[in-house]
Amino acid sequence: MTKNTTIPRRLIIAVGGNALQVAGSKGTPHEQMDVAAATARALLPIFLLDNELLITHGNGPAVGKLLLRNAFSRDRVVPMSLDILVADTQGATGYILAQAFENALREVGSQRAAVGLVSQVEVDPKDPGFQNPTKPIGYFFNEADAKALMAEVGWKMKEDAGRGWRVVVASPQPKHICDISLVDAVMKQGSIVISGGGGGIPVVRDEIGRRHGVEAVIDKDLTSAKMANILGIDTMMILTAVPRVAINFGKPNQQELDWVTLSEVRKHHADGQFPAGSMGPKIEAAIKFIEGGGKRAIIASLEDALPALRGETGTHVVPDGEL
Repeated sequence: MTKNTTIPRRLIIAVGGNALQVAGSKGTPHEQMDVAAATARALLPIFLLDNELLITHGNGPAVGKLLLRNAFSRDRVVPMSLDILVADTQGATGYILAQAFENALREVGSQRAAVGLVSQVEVDPKDPGFQNPTKPIGYFFNEADAKALMAEVGWKMKEDAGRGWRVVVASPQPKHICDISLVDAVMKQGSIVISGGGGGIPVVRDEIGRRHGVEAVIDKDLTSAKMANILGIDTMMILTAVPRVAINFGKPNQQELDWVTLSEVRKHHADGQFPAGSMGPKIEAAIKFIEGGGKRAIIASLEDALPALRGETGTHVVPDGEL
């Protein structure tokens, strides 16, 4: 079949944690505003389309910073639980991005609004992710400093894809998106919705329906896929630091993927082509999205957002039989 490059009216875009903090920066408020402004400029051509748009974002650098503050000030200020830290970063990031998006729109005369919605995401309290923390967050440390921190504050840390040591926390699968009907309503109204940030605030529900926060960070791409399927969104775009997904990465036979079927991606994933600390979660999210009824999952760089949406660049995962 012919590759479908129709620009969808309904769209979800998942932006990585580098939307607010790039490698090598300190993450100061001024730096965060500057990076958010650059993100807004990159996405502006899509903002100006006639669409219903949902933006999700990562929070790994930000929530890790708060966790570090918790540790170093624990003798003076009562530490906050991880679910509250996720809520904190979700609200702050939603504010920064909404302001940057609207500023970019106003510069070109558009009155479109952007709004950040703090969202809770239910998880299974028996999810195996609680027994095996794997989600890396926060700063990178060398091995000696990491071991010293583990001894001092009791963190669990692991080496992350050759880039250094990071804190790892529980990362259960998203089970239910709370108040998704509100997201749907605001999208239909025409505003750019920023929600599901940092994977959403992780909560569990007890036997009479009461919610309680839990210590975890849900993967934002998996939450994005879940939200997209619930909302009936056909196209999901995951924006990251690379223009395409590659197999045999870093080897002489490295090959970039452009259009691939679900079965092909499943095979590459089963062959260990996508490390858990880098491309793995994005590929897993793309697989779940297509399995849940999605028509096209795009993985591309932030700077190539509109060309990727048009099918001109990026990696595009589609259902079997669609190529």
